[in-house]
Amino acid sequence: MRRLEQKIAIVTGAGRGIGAAIARRFATEGARVVIAELDPEQGQQTATAIAAETGAETLFVHTDISDAASVAAMHAATVAHFGPVDVLVNNAGIAVFRTPLETSDDDWDRCMNVDLKGAWTCTKAVLPDMVTKQNGAVINIISNHAFAIIKGTFPYPVAKHGLLGLTRSLALEYADQGIAVNAISPGYTDTQIAEDDFRATGDAARARAKVEAMQPVGRLCQPDEIAAVAALLASEEARFMIGENIVMDGGVTIRMYDDIRALD
Repeated sequence: MRRLEQKIAIVTGAGRGIGAAIARRFATEGARVVIAELDPEQGQQTATAIAAETGAETLFVHTDISDAASVAAMHAATVAHFGPVDVLVNNAGIAVFRTPLETSDDDWDRCMNVDLKGAWTCTKAVLPDMVTKQNGAVINIISNHAFAIIKGTFPYPVAKHGLLGLTRSLALEYADQGIAVNAISPGYTDTQIAEDDFRATGDAARARAKVEAMQPVGRLCQPDEIAAVAALLASEEARFMIGENIVMDGGVTIRMYDDIRALD
């Protein structure tokens, strides 16, 4: 099935991990895909690899989503190369984990400028294209930090809660103009970033096993699983889904107390 035939899609942070998986899936579904990535080497490699693997048209554009001028240039390059945008995936983000009183102004600004304001800047750039077409899809890759809190991860959850609010607000504003704005909230996902974190402990296998044991399904989410849901949300089949946040965390956030029976 090629549900995205000839659609023009931008995926931010698509050089690797979840973003690369989404870009690859979109390409297999027939989309022409823009890899909007901060790392120029990784971004170009991914764009070239996806084109070779799928035969799809791809374009790498060096993009810093925290810089409005960079986003405007990315959008202009997309329109010049492919045409007006049909689908935007706001995937790029950073993890800033502190305790509240250890959080500097720079920490706060860096987190908000990428994880929240950056998503809005990209969305604002493409919305006129979608309004003109009276059709489009915006997909925000959030996190279960958008509705559940882990101590010591401030201010990341603040930005993610904001991104969920942005998703819902824009969804209602543009639902009557054929634009579907939705979100996906992945849990612990098997990416290079996760692997780097495991290795940083000094015993990657033990760290991975510990995290996997915390998952009700006994494993980490795979980027391709998130990409499959993103492809649905980007398609015409999901246009009646408005302002939804699809949680993909293997059941972590519906679980209460693992050891409740020990209290009997």
